[in-house]
Amino acid sequence: MPGILIGRDDHTAVELDSRYGNRHGMIAGATGTGKSVSLMLLAEGFSRLGVPCFLADAKGDLAGLSQPAGAPSETLQARLARLGLTGWAPQANPVVFWDLEGTLGHPVRSTVSEMGPTLLARVLELNDTQQGVLEVVFRVADGEGLLLLDLGDLRAMLGFVAEQAKVVSSRYGLVSAQSIAAIQRALLRLEQDGGDAFFGEPALELTDLMRQDMSGRGVINVLAAERLILKPRLYATFLLWMLSELFEQLPEVGDLDMPKLVFFFDEAHLLFDDAPASLRQRVEQVVRLIRSKGVGVYFCSQNPDDVPGDVLGQLGNRVQHALRAFTPRDQKAVKAAAETFARNPALNVAEVIGALGTGEALVSTLGEGGVPSPVRRVLVSTPTCRIGAITPDERATVRSRSPVGGKYDTPVNRESAEERLAARARDKLDPAAPPVTREGKKDAGGAPWSDALRDAVLGTSRRQGMLETAAKSMVRAAGTRAGQQIVRGILGSLFGGKR
Repeated sequence: MPGILIGRDDHTAVELDSRYGNRHGMIAGATGTGKSVSLMLLAEGFSRLGVPCFLADAKGDLAGLSQPAGAPSETLQARLARLGLTGWAPQANPVVFWDLEGTLGHPVRSTVSEMGPTLLARVLELNDTQQGVLEVVFRVADGEGLLLLDLGDLRAMLGFVAEQAKVVSSRYGLVSAQSIAAIQRALLRLEQDGGDAFFGEPALELTDLMRQDMSGRGVINVLAAERLILKPRLYATFLLWMLSELFEQLPEVGDLDMPKLVFFFDEAHLLFDDAPASLRQRVEQVVRLIRSKGVGVYFCSQNPDDVPGDVLGQLGNRVQHALRAFTPRDQKAVKAAAETFARNPALNVAEVIGALGTGEALVSTLGEGGVPSPVRRVLVSTPTCRIGAITPDERATVRSRSPVGGKYDTPVNRESAEERLAARARDKLDPAAPPVTREGKKDAGGAPWSDALRDAVLGTSRRQGMLETAAKSMVRAAGTRAGQQIVRGILGSLFGGKR
């Protein structure tokens, strides 16, 4: 079966067998030892086999997969000679760029409903009680037939549940004003971090990550994550959401000759640091079972112990770069890494890990029958793409050729919970007012939306406007603080539109 050349030791080539590419893997090593090159090498190898990949570009250097390498230098020519790569030639890979903010790639979006209350509660850092209230909000939205697409919809639903707290509490359990206020404050923090850009439509269809180009090479999907990793909870939850969606959507396929898709989780410790036990169990479950869906998962981190032992035990393909034992934790990591490899009597792993040079690695892959091969010290091969960052013009050129740009670059704003709840509030104030529709559309009488809004707010010769109605209500309520809050709530619901 075809394989991916990882490198060569003193005697033979060391390859990753494509039949076991979905058995997951680990790339580890200290900063500057060559982890990124190994990740690019594997992604490029899978792409040549026709396997699509997804990876997060945490430092901006993995974008080089989209560009061919430069002319070989003398150093590179000597390395190629040692590796026996006579047919090596610079070559770009088919790449699609993605970005949660839509700046460095196509926007990646999900709806609030698709994210679900459990993962969303983790993003918002809610406690168990607050998460329970959030689950009630989702249940009420389902019961009312209200779509939760973006954070504006969720904010509107929280206000609705607060107003109907007695009714909701009698049916689903106590919903306190304090918990709702805490969720609203957490939503505000998420918006300030830019998280609101992730929620909306068109939502990402995961089948668009599983493409091949015209020549049959797998497309490499690169997520710009330089800014995203500064928000570890959003980064980790986004990646876990994608993995969970794949697990739920893809059919069982058993063992294939090669994976259907390969995920690379860079900065893997961000996925597990401070994660609740329930979510760790979810990661472990998905990693253990998703290989039967034909998906391989490869974690990339500085130390193997950044990944919990239960997950690490599922990672059969291992590429270990140098570790420096400067601290007690480093010494423990070296010992742990040495003990996880299949034993090679001719190699003292604990000593070799600290002596590896840049571009060298200890490698153990799964062989016939899924049995780990004895660990070997290898000189890692070199990718045919550029190793390093690309220019904004190069990125723009790649993006302009993307097969999915027309699908995701323009946002869609359907009528959802926020609009429908605003319409209910408007109808209570003036049942005769024309229906408020989306921007650019007309109401039932054919008038432009802006005209309908002006008439509804300012009034006509036949009908009292919202401002007059609100003003009269304000006069009646002006004497009390509660009245002022009512006025602010009414006006907020009237004018609370999409961002």
